[in-house]
Amino acid sequence: MITVDFASNDIDKKANLIWNECLNIIKENVTLITFNTWFMPIKPVSLNHNTLTVQLPGNFFYEWIEQHYNSILNHSLKTVLGDNATLDYVIVEDNEPDLFNESEQTQKENPEPPVEISFSKKQPDFESYLNPNYTFENYIKGEGNQLARAAAGAISENPGGTSFNPFFVYGGVGLGKTHLIQAIGNQVLVNYPDKRVIYVSSDSFTVEFVESIQNNKTNEFSNFYRSMDVLIIDDIQFLTGKEKTQDLFFRIFNTLHQSGKQIILSSDKPPKDLRGMNERLISRFHWGLTADIQPPDFETRIAILNKKAGDFGMIIHSDLIEYIAGYITSNIRELEGCLIKLLANASLNSKKIDFELTKRTVREISTSKRVSISIDIITKIVSEHLNLDENKLRDKTRKQEIVFARQVCMYLSKELTKSSLKTIGLHFGGRDHSTVIHACSAVEEQAASDRQLSELLQVLRNKIELACS
Repeated sequence: MITVDFASNDIDKKANLIWNECLNIIKENVTLITFNTWFMPIKPVSLNHNTLTVQLPGNFFYEWIEQHYNSILNHSLKTVLGDNATLDYVIVEDNEPDLFNESEQTQKENPEPPVEISFSKKQPDFESYLNPNYTFENYIKGEGNQLARAAAGAISENPGGTSFNPFFVYGGVGLGKTHLIQAIGNQVLVNYPDKRVIYVSSDSFTVEFVESIQNNKTNEFSNFYRSMDVLIIDDIQFLTGKEKTQDLFFRIFNTLHQSGKQIILSSDKPPKDLRGMNERLISRFHWGLTADIQPPDFETRIAILNKKAGDFGMIIHSDLIEYIAGYITSNIRELEGCLIKLLANASLNSKKIDFELTKRTVREISTSKRVSISIDIITKIVSEHLNLDENKLRDKTRKQEIVFARQVCMYLSKELTKSSLKTIGLHFGGRDHSTVIHACSAVEEQAASDRQLSELLQVLRNKIELACS
């Protein structure tokens, strides 16, 4: 521990001295790349008694530090200042959209000024082929993409200088991989306008390579890609089975990586599952960071829909947003497609965006739900079997036959679908998850001793499965 005695107007110097002492300790306990990636960007701000305040470059950085390096930070600070030392953070806002839209009305009344991005897709002697709309500012962060988003932010601040090289992102169709990897390229050009950045699909890369062979320009083709500071290749899985293209890419990869240049790749599957890909390449894909992107959770889907609705100038009631988010669960493109089609249906037919129009549009757009069991199908079959109006199950009525039918629907929805308790409750008039839990418990307990109810449930299961076969 060191002792410092500065006048109050030297507070920044004091903080800087303490932080440098901490860095010396940290550097001895982490790799150089980790040190440069996660600790060098931290800036000391002030020291007040035994509390050191430091500045972090964004929320993603804060979350990563808290999760992975909180212990070593606190250890180094206590070593320097003593056991009573504490650490405070000041975060430079990264202008990410608010995930839960808690102040949606306030945002509408007092909109934030648009974020200006000062870069051009055209670089001195070539096109980067980056879509300027793919930025971090309009990329919604959630549980399913947290690691990938954090790493992407770090890479954009220090391309080629982090341990995330190559950066390999994988996940299903329509989950935002292309958006994320292009956002890195766009942000690199904001931070480093002189960097040579290019985005290319693996198909385009292959076509260009074949043309270079036909025109006897393979050296020019290879040298062009070796000259990049950041190489972004989308859908790398389409190189499988193309041995000559893989061989050339292997050599380009080696040159760039050895030169400290950043390589960013996306795929629909992890490296180990890329059948027909050269083992040498698969091995190199594992050198850096491999991060998957999972389907967005319920809250993230709502955030995406709210953001897109705002972009399209649509005014949609929150209940309808929640209905769409509860029904379309696996694909961001389907979420966006649903809004576009809903807007088209409403404007072309001069109709109000209400529940019926939303419901019909969702059924048209959601290909993944057409042959699977859904809450809608369960509600329809239960209502028909019990000779009840389907809409009554969403009302707040306490009539015994309606309550019973609603509880049966909730029970079967929990049993036969992957919908969350919150989604099930929203479908039946916006009821909360505790109501769904109570309904499921009540039906389960009664069916255990009531043979008639047990048989009814089995009949309904058979009808539902038949309707979806």
